[in-house]
Order: sequence, then C-alpha cells, then structure tokens
Amino acid sequence: MLGLREAVAASLLAFLALSLVLRSRRPKVPIWALMALASSFSVAFGLIGLDELGQAVNIEVVLFLVGMFSIVALAESSGLLEAASLWFVSRFRSRKAAVVSSAYLFGLMAALAVNDTVALIGPPIAVLVARALGVDYRMVFLLLAYSLTIGSVMTPIGNPQNMLIAVESGIRAPFVEFLKWLAIPTLINIYLTAAYLLRVFRVEDRPVSLLALPQEKITNRRDAYLGGFGLAAVVAALLVNDLLQLAGLPHVKSIGFIPFVVAATLYVASSDPRRIIGGVDWGTVVFFISMFITMEAVWRAGVLQRAIGALILNPLAHTWVNVLLITLASLALSQLLSNVPFTKFFIDYMKALGFGPGNTAEWVALAMAATIAGNLTILGAASNVIVIETLETRYQQTISFTEFLKHGAVVTAINTAVYLAYFYLLLHL
Repeated sequence: MLGLREAVAASLLAFLALSLVLRSRRPKVPIWALMALASSFSVAFGLIGLDELGQAVNIEVVLFLVGMFSIVALAESSGLLEAASLWFVSRFRSRKAAVVSSAYLFGLMAALAVNDTVALIGPPIAVLVARALGVDYRMVFLLLAYSLTIGSVMTPIGNPQNMLIAVESGIRAPFVEFLKWLAIPTLINIYLTAAYLLRVFRVEDRPVSLLALPQEKITNRRDAYLGGFGLAAVVAALLVNDLLQLAGLPHVKSIGFIPFVVAATLYVASSDPRRIIGGVDWGTVVFFISMFITMEAVWRAGVLQRAIGALILNPLAHTWVNVLLITLASLALSQLLSNVPFTKFFIDYMKALGFGPGNTAEWVALAMAATIAGNLTILGAASNVIVIETLETRYQQTISFTEFLKHGAVVTAINTAVYLAYFYLLLHL
C-alpha cells in the first residue's frame, strides 16, 4: 500500500500524463505551463522544500539552453540557417532522398554535438526542409525528434545520459565500445524511421524544385558570420573536450557552460543584442527548471523505487537476461521520469547491485534503451519538448500527445527490435 508521499507523487505523474492527453482540446496551454504547475504542487504538498529547490535545479543545463538558444537566434535571424538548409536540400534530386538524408543529418549531428543542441538548431532547418519539399510540417518535426534521439544513441557525447553512463560506469574506451555495440543498428534505425514516416504520411517521390538561391537568404552578413562562428565554436569545443576526457587529460567537466560562454562573447558584437536574447525560448527554459523540481520530488517520495526494486538484476547472471530487463525498465520508467533523471537514478541502483566496468553490455544497453525510450512519448525525452515547443511558438502548429505516441510506439518497437537483435548477435558470436 502506498504511503501519503508516494500517493501524492503517483498523482503528480498521473496528472502530467492525463494533462498531455487532454491537451489536444486546449493546445494553447503549453507543455511548460503544465510542468510548472506540477512543480508548484510538489512544493505545496511537501514533496520538496523551498530551500531545496536550488539543489534540484541543474543550473548547468539552464545556461546551456540560454547559450544555445542565443546562438541559434543569431544564426536564424541573419538568414544563415535558411541558407544552409536550402543548400542542403539542393543537393538532392527527389523528395524521398532529401527526407532520408535529413534524417541522417539530424542523427549524425546529434551523435557528435549532443541531442539537445540539435533540438535547438534543428527546428528552423526542419521548417525550411518542409517548405522546400512541400511536405507536412508534422512529418518533418517528427523526423527531427526521432532521428536526433536515435542518432544520439551511438556515442558517449550524443546525449547527457550517455555521458553519465560513460563516466559513472568506468567502462574502458567508452567511445569505442559505444560505436562497437550501437553504431550499425543506429544507422539502420535512422533509415527505417525515415522510411516509416514517408509511408504513413504518403510522401510522393517527385523532383525537388527550389525558388531561391541559398546566398539570397542571408540578410545580415556580419550576424551570419557570428552565428556560424558560434555554432562551430560550440561543437568544436564539445568534441575537443570529450577527446581530452577520453585521453585522460585535463578537461571541462561542466560542459553545459560552454555554449553560454560562447554566446556571452557574441552579444555585444551582434547588430541587435536585445533581439538575440529575445529569441531565447524562455518557455523551454521554464520547462526544464520545473522538470528538475518535479522529478526530484517524485524520486524523493519513493514511488518509483518500488518498481525498480522489482527487477531481478544480477551482475553475475546471464548478460542477455540483464540486457532484456534493463531495456524493459528503461522503456517504461523513462516515460515517468524522462530519460536523463531516470538514468541518473538507475546508474546508482546498478552500481549498488555490483555492476562495474566489466559489465559493458549492460551499461551500453542502458544507454540504448533509456535514449530510444524518448521516442515513445513526448515526456520520454526533453528534446521532444524543445522541438514541439518551437513548432507551437513559432509556427502555430502542434503534435498531440496521442499522435506522437501513435507513431512513437511503432518507431520505438522497430528500434528496440533492431538493437536487441544486434546485441544478441554480438553476445552469441
């Protein structure tokens, strides 16, 4: 029987799920407002104290978002992103080839530059691809959300949960191990996901015709150079920092601060700093702050520990059995906690059971399953919220919880089958 705190926490999770389902009737209520309300309930019902909120909120992630939004706003307002998107689309002769290639672009960018970064950069590119190809905005935004999640699976720097696993698990050469276990099935899954969306949205394969040249879209050359420099500097800094970490050399541990520092150097140099800071999606920032508070409160209440404790994981048991159990737990519980908080808590649980550097398959399975769980529901990954919030705020369109789930269930099932088949193959060779 649940105690009072556990019952309140369970009610909060039910409130979030029900609100997202019913939100299709009142789409003007943004996701961040619902999460903010849940965080206020967490405080009001005593699941977390006011004095503890500062510890619950990850300021590194908040500044990462502010920095990346600022740089993307600079690149977008100058016309740089539109010009780059037109150039990309112009490389392909048919719509289907452009859609599949866009999926690989989003996925590979996420593998190298963190999925949340691509969730911030990607929406303007997705809209321009949709316009150039004459396809449904929703299809391209779903393609963006699913592809960046799948692509981020295969490297330790693809998303925050992978980085946590690479650091906390102690596995040797995590970059190499991630690629060994995850690269091939990831590339297969990106293609299958694009093929599925092309089929269900009935995209006809006809030639691509562009009405403008890429260079014509640049409206402010100086800001375009600054935006391009900012994006390149962030990606380069993240990659170099991760290589230093893998080599055991001094490196920056709080990588979320890097984009903010880069953005801070660009404000004064831009033609209109107020417009740049105004381009920050503050609703998404509020969502993350509220999510940190709500999820910390739910975890402290202990309601999810019961579900995790029901798993019979054993580091000495057959690896394939552990992989299946970890996959099942990750797919289910990431919908309740979102994948980054879930991974943080599940790592501690696995280490307490005795899992260590020698359990590479189990750790990589956790990275895989916790990440692709983000393709099942909107709350499964924070990057989904970033993508949908941008779609609603800037383009007055949306993807409902049920529509995301309808397609996400198929995509997640396909992804899971491909990954597990590849794990089984490697474990039995």
